[in-house]
Amino acid sequence: MPSLKIPTPLRPYTMGQGEILVEGQNIAEAMHSLLSLYPDLRPHLYNAAGELRPFANIFLKGDNGSWGNQNRNLQGLDTPLEENDQLMVILSIAGG
Repeated sequence: MPSLKIPTPLRPYTMGQGEILVEGQNIAEAMHSLLSLYPDLRPHLYNAAGELRPFANIFLKGDNGSWGNQNRNLQGLDTPLEENDQLMVILSIAGG
């Protein structure tokens, strides 16, 4: 089962869990699995139209140990997952 690492600012919405086992054949299904377990995460990751917010980035750990960004160098939310893949949510922070 793939796992998804949750950043510290979102852990209050996952009952303090830092890593969650999710089900899914691709990133979209894994995210759906996450939200079915912890629905309070939805407004922090998705907009009202059901699209992943621009500041919410999802990374997949590759076979070589490096992390690939689903928005930039993978197949977006359609990126296929293997049984023991690791995903990580990274929230972009901006300031001035």
